[in-house]
This record gives sequence, C-alpha cells and structure tokens, in this order.
Amino acid sequence: MEAGALIIFALLMLFAFLGLGAWATVKVVGAAKRGVDRTITQARRTVEDTTLKAKSFGQVGVGGALAQLRLDLRTSMRSTQAALYQGVQADSSLTESIALFERLSRHGHELDDELKRLEQEPDRKQIAERLPGLRERTAKITQSADSLRWAARDRARRFADDELAVLSEQIEVESGALRDWSRESVDDLAAAAAAWDAGQAAPGGAGAGGPGGASGAGSGAGSSGPVGASDAGSGAGAASGVESGPAALNPSAPATGYPWQKAPRPEATT
Repeated sequence: MEAGALIIFALLMLFAFLGLGAWATVKVVGAAKRGVDRTITQARRTVEDTTLKAKSFGQVGVGGALAQLRLDLRTSMRSTQAALYQGVQADSSLTESIALFERLSRHGHELDDELKRLEQEPDRKQIAERLPGLRERTAKITQSADSLRWAARDRARRFADDELAVLSEQIEVESGALRDWSRESVDDLAAAAAAWDAGQAAPGGAGAGGPGGASGAGSGAGSSGPVGASDAGSGAGAASGVESGPAALNPSAPATGYPWQKAPRPEATT
C-alpha cells in the first residue's frame, strides 16, 4: 500500500515537472518570437526610412513630395510615441494624452497607407491634384503630435525645475546651519584660549616674576665693576623675558647635538 502511494506521488511529481517544463518552454519560445518580431519590425522601419530619405532627396516632383510627406509623418509620430510612453512611467497623468495619441495614430496610419498607395499610382496628374489636401492632412496630424510631445516635455521640465528649486532651498538651509555650527565652535575655542591667557596673567604668575627681579637688582647694587653691571643686565633681561612672553604649551625639546656638527668658536675678548 505504501509502495503504491509512493509510486502515485512520484508520478504526480513527474507530471508536475513535465508541465512546468512545457510552460517554461512556451514562455521562452514566445519571448524569443517577440524578440525576433521586434527586431524584424525595427529593421523594416529602418529600411523604409532610408528608402524614403533617398526618394525625398533623389526624386523630384510628385514622387519626392509623397516621400517627404511620409517621412515627416513617421518621424513626428514616432518621436511623440517615444516621449509619451517614456514620460508616463514617471507621470501617470499622461495616460489621457496616450489615449488621445492612440486615436491620432489611427489617422496617421490611414494617411501613411494612402501615401504609400499613391507612390505606386501611375497617374501623376491625379496625385498632383490631391497633393495640397494630402499636405494639409499631414500638417494637421504632425502639428497635433508635436503639440502633445512638447506639452509632455514642458510638463516634465517644469516638475524638474520645481524639484530643483526645493532642493536648492534645502541646501541653503543646511549650509546656513553648518556655518552657524562652525562659528560657534571657533568662538568657544577663542573663549577657552582667552581664559587660559587670563589665568597665566594672574597675580601668582606676576609674583613669581617679582622676587626674581628684586634679587637681580640687589645683586647688581652690591657688586662693583663691569662684571656686576653685566650680571644685573642679564638678570633684568631674563626677568623681562619671562614676564613679557607667556610660557609655551608644548615647550620644544633641547636641540640634539650630532657628531658631524662643528663646535662653536669662542669669542675673542680684548
């Protein structure tokens, strides 16, 4: 009994895999067929456009005029279709414009088919009589298509300009905030430096320099001769140097002597 159930389950799984494989094969074949059809359609359009350009430049008279009308019509309709279908992905309000363009496309296809048939018409006199009406119909269709295309582009550009204006305002606000933050940090640093300088110039620091200056003056008064005067001058200079300049935050280390440096020459005393 269990073996029969396993066999049935295995058969069901096999059929499921076969069905899934068949469905995947159909999908792949359909996608490949659509790709081939799309490629063929694009190649046919390219060939037709090239032929129409050659006829419009190479032929004169009715044939060249018909080719130019078809070329203008196809170029305008194709550009409008690309602009609308690309714009509707970002702006859903273009759906109604696409519906209007589809209605306009039916008139465009009818006119293009008529122009294509007239290219094979041997009676050029009849074609010349109908040519003004054909030009008017072509102008109406192309003007309507151009109006839809430029309206969609203007709408997209307006949205882009509005978004850029809002973004610029936000950037200006953020830039102002960054400048305020940097100014506050600099002010705090300057205040801290001023407080440290005030602490160094406190009475304790002046008292430390006062006795040194007094002792230097006493030694200068008690001694006699140029040696005592020079000692007093050096003591006063040292005291004034200590009092005038604040102590360094990071005092530099004494210069290191290297064996290749020359010894300083003693000054000659006469």
